Formats: sequence, C-alpha cells, structure tokens
Amino acid sequence: MSLQDLFERPQYSIPQQNKEAILLPALNELTAYHLSRCPGYERIVSALKQKPPARRLSDLPYLPVSLFKQFELSSIDPERRFKVLTSSGTTGQAVSRIFLDEQTASDQTLALTKIMTSILGGQRLPMLIVDSKKLLNSREKLSARAAGVVGMMSFGRHPVFVLNDDMELDVSALSNFLHKFGDAPFLIFGFTFMVWAYFLEKLKATGTDLSNAILVHSGGWKKLEELAVSNQVFHERFREVTGLRRIYSFYGMVEQVGSVFLEGEDGYLYAPNFADVIIRDPRTLEECPPGVAGVIQVLSLIPKSYPGHSLLTEDLGVLHGADDGSCGRHGKYFTVIGRVPKTELRGCSDVHAYSH
Repeated sequence: MSLQDLFERPQYSIPQQNKEAILLPALNELTAYHLSRCPGYERIVSALKQKPPARRLSDLPYLPVSLFKQFELSSIDPERRFKVLTSSGTTGQAVSRIFLDEQTASDQTLALTKIMTSILGGQRLPMLIVDSKKLLNSREKLSARAAGVVGMMSFGRHPVFVLNDDMELDVSALSNFLHKFGDAPFLIFGFTFMVWAYFLEKLKATGTDLSNAILVHSGGWKKLEELAVSNQVFHERFREVTGLRRIYSFYGMVEQVGSVFLEGEDGYLYAPNFADVIIRDPRTLEECPPGVAGVIQVLSLIPKSYPGHSLLTEDLGVLHGADDGSCGRHGKYFTVIGRVPKTELRGCSDVHAYSH
C-alpha cells in the first residue's frame, strides 16, 4: 500500500497489526533510500548494532532529533531544496535545519490536511490565529512556529491575527471577527502557552462567547505545567470562560512536519495511518510496554528529502494501548508527559561521533 493509499483511507481506520505490516516494508525502503543518498546518515547507521532491514518497527534505526541541530542531513542535491524549515530556539541555541524538496513539502501539506479534516470536515472555516502577523515576515526560511501557522492557514478562510505586533490582544479585531462569523463554526489556532496567556487570560472579563469555535493548539506545555495548568484544566477553563468545548491539541515537531499526532475526544494522542510511535526506556533504549514512561520515537513515511523517517525525540511519553481507545480511533494512543533530561538519554552522544 502506497503513501497515497494511506492518505486516501480515513485516518485512524487501520488496526495496529495491519498498519505495522504496511509500515515496516515501506520504512525499510525509506531507510535504504536515505542510506544511498545521505552520507552522514549512512555513517551513523553503519555504526549501529541493529543492521537494516528491520524485522520489526522497533528494530528500525533512528536518529536523535538533536543531530539536525548540528549537521546538515539531506538526501537531495542543494539545487532541489525547495524550502528550509528551522526549529524554535532561544537566542544562542542551535536550531534544526530541515531541507524539503517539492514532493516532500507537498506530502507534508497533504498529510496535515488528511489529519485535520478528520475533525474540521471538508469545508474551510473562518479562522482566528492567536499570534502576530509579523511572524510571517520571512516566507523563505520559516521558523517552526511560522511553519505551523502557515500549515494551519490552509484550513481556514478570512484569517485574522488576533495579537498585535506587541503580542497583545487586539480586542477590536476579535470583536469584528466574531460579529461576522461567531454565529457559525469557526477555527482558532495557536500555540498552547500563547493561547492560554495571551488569549484566554485576557478574555476573562469580557464575556466573549466562543462556543461555536474549534480550537486546535500545540506546544508550550512546559510553561503551563509550571503554572499547574494540566490538559484537563486547560479544557475546563476554556469551557467556563468562553463556552468553547471542541478543543484538540496535537504533538509534532519541525523535524517531522506533517506527521502530527492529534488528540482524540478521549484526551489521548493518536497516530495517523502513515505514522507510528514507539516508547523507549531512557537508559536502555529498549521498547517499553504500555503504561511505562519512556522516550518517544516517532516514525513516518513522509520524509524523503532528509532522513527523518525514524527519530528519537527528547520528550517523555506513555503508551496507553492500541485499537481500543474510547473515541473509536484505531492505532496506538499515548500521552506526552514532559522533556527527558539529556544526561539520561544513553547512547545519543555515541551516535553523534559517527556523523563526522
């Protein structure tokens, strides 16, 4: 079954055992493809104990996402670079640089479309963006935040950036938008901490009705956890203050844009047809059983211009099961519980040495 076939089937419709039988040969093929086209990737994989092809998904070689902050890992010639994505980072921090050709960029867009239409439907909705328009000043070299906004804008119409250049709520813009579109379904998108701190917190005294909205948000949970704001509290506060009930977070990263893991109505994150997740012990890197916390590894059939199809993240998560979630979705479902201390991630520093 091809990637396009997996796009065309309803997302979350393939039982896990069948899905693994589809993904394994396709991911093995991607591994071979990148081995032949990316010298840095070939040197890393040749140093590993587990040699491709893999017999199970958990045997697939993987790259720590931090490698993309230190090296240019690309499987295409420079003249085929259609777009460069960069990860978020504070001043002085290294950022990942992800090189896309036109086909990978197109596949990433289509993948996100198939995931999001599972909750938004087929019609483009009026859209509020909880960010400032100045974010999009550079379209050639997009930050992770800007890439997320641009990707989501394809699902909206009449987009309105609800924060001004000083990152303050533009009450007039919000009021005008709701006057035009607030009586029917509309989309709100933003990054989690910004949605909480710059949007919801400013609405407390206004009595703003957002009951017809669908909120999609991602990232920024670390700051909210410091404020004792859990996912449950996030949902409850939005419902109390604005009447908004349809809220979906998603987990993803610039190193694997398109293969996002969307929150179901039961509060868990689900893997789409063309992606999967594995949880690994942070000390041994062995696969963890359901219910045991470990480092999140993400798998995807999309990355073809760079070797990002099997990545070990720097996040901790817990796998809760597969095919038996209460919201009716098939596939694995999990939660993200925070970042893993890098000192505990044994083996990553060893891999770095082989990329020179």
